[in-house]
Amino acid sequence: MEEWVGTWVRAQRSEGERGIEIKNFGSSYYVYRSTTFWDKELKKRRKRSTYLGKLDKERGFISSKRGILRFRPRSIRQYGNAMLLHRAMQDLLPLLKEGFDELWQEIYALSTTRILGYIPLKRVASVWERLHDPNNLTPNLSSKKLSEVLKAVGSDRGGQDIIFRELSRNGRQFVYDLSVVFTRSEGINIAEMGYNKDHVYVPQINLALLYSVDKGLPTMIRALPGSIKDITSLYNSIREGGIEGKILILDRGFFSKDVVAFLLEQEISFLLPARRNSKLYDIRIHLTGHFFYRERLIRFGKRRVEGYFLYLFEDAVLRMEEEKTLYKRLDEGTINKERLGRGLKRAGRILLISDLDKEGGEVFMMYKQRGGVENQFDTYKNVLNADRMYLQDDESVFGHLFTSFLALYGYCTLEAALKEAGLLRKFSPLDLLEEFSKVYIVTDGEQEVISEIPRKVAELDKLLGIDVFPKMMRS
Repeated sequence: MEEWVGTWVRAQRSEGERGIEIKNFGSSYYVYRSTTFWDKELKKRRKRSTYLGKLDKERGFISSKRGILRFRPRSIRQYGNAMLLHRAMQDLLPLLKEGFDELWQEIYALSTTRILGYIPLKRVASVWERLHDPNNLTPNLSSKKLSEVLKAVGSDRGGQDIIFRELSRNGRQFVYDLSVVFTRSEGINIAEMGYNKDHVYVPQINLALLYSVDKGLPTMIRALPGSIKDITSLYNSIREGGIEGKILILDRGFFSKDVVAFLLEQEISFLLPARRNSKLYDIRIHLTGHFFYRERLIRFGKRRVEGYFLYLFEDAVLRMEEEKTLYKRLDEGTINKERLGRGLKRAGRILLISDLDKEGGEVFMMYKQRGGVENQFDTYKNVLNADRMYLQDDESVFGHLFTSFLALYGYCTLEAALKEAGLLRKFSPLDLLEEFSKVYIVTDGEQEVISEIPRKVAELDKLLGIDVFPKMMRS
């Protein structure tokens, strides 16, 4: 609570006022009178809070006139979903202020609105103006200004790295992977020709995404030319991502002797699956242990080789399925008996390379967590439509991808809250925002009144533990 608010409360109490309570929502303070009453059903005393009005630093106490119809509204804005959006993005605010001193308000507004889906630059201002802003920001959201912002942000790698490194600070395990986005724009130097999902030959840009397993949140994104080798992208991403002393989980597409040698030289631990045709599978490893994963029997063994450990896992169900496939291919004539023999030796087996000396079940579970990065790529490209690009230079593309990354962070923050509350199977973040958009805030320039809160929204707010509404406004 700010000092001027405490001074006002003490002055009221000195004048004999009792039960005064202050609630803070965003940058605003609301005044309540708290009393207790006897609940006959629960047979105990309960607290009741009555809304009195708003507290303003300049004008002092502004009394509430209950009901929206007692004054002519000056504006009506979406309140419920706006508060969700700002809660999802609140951790980024101080980082954006630090990294982008003069442009942080525009970056914040653009990224926040894009959690709702792709919005062309010319429509960002109108979408932002429909949302309640508890931070009282004053961004310039003209399409001309936003075009300048994207270009400036895209060329400011130092500012981006401040955000990336800070987001990586609290995590312990990270997944790193590559994907691709397509563009029809000409003049983008990093784009190289390739086929999209519709088999159309168009320019494409590689994306590298770093994902925190611990938090379920993205921590870094980088745009790469298609000609950049995996080991090169990995080196730069580790350097910029701030994951020294952490654990990096990779896909088998990164596997090579050079990558293994490179990782062993870094100040990070790693987990890397070998390709199925790797000669490392020929090293004898006895399967001496076992555990169950989703009611499937997994046998495992472990062996130290040349400064790292080999973990071999055999999935009984997967082995049976792969053996069936191999024999069908033999009958069809697509493989010979020699290839059948090699395939049977490796059927159902996964070989992991790591510098970690841990129990097999723990290593296997770490490996299985890599699927989270695929879900985030899907959200980034399909839900947020970050692959819609009609920009004409590399810097603007980098700025677009970065602001879309910030939107992905906010989206995934809401997704994590739904998951923790056990609601993710029933609601997506966009479903949640749609429900909360039914709550509005009405202001005439002096007073702010929040509309009635639907029962379903109030229940969701309680289950999520977000508490975005003043309590007396709950229906």
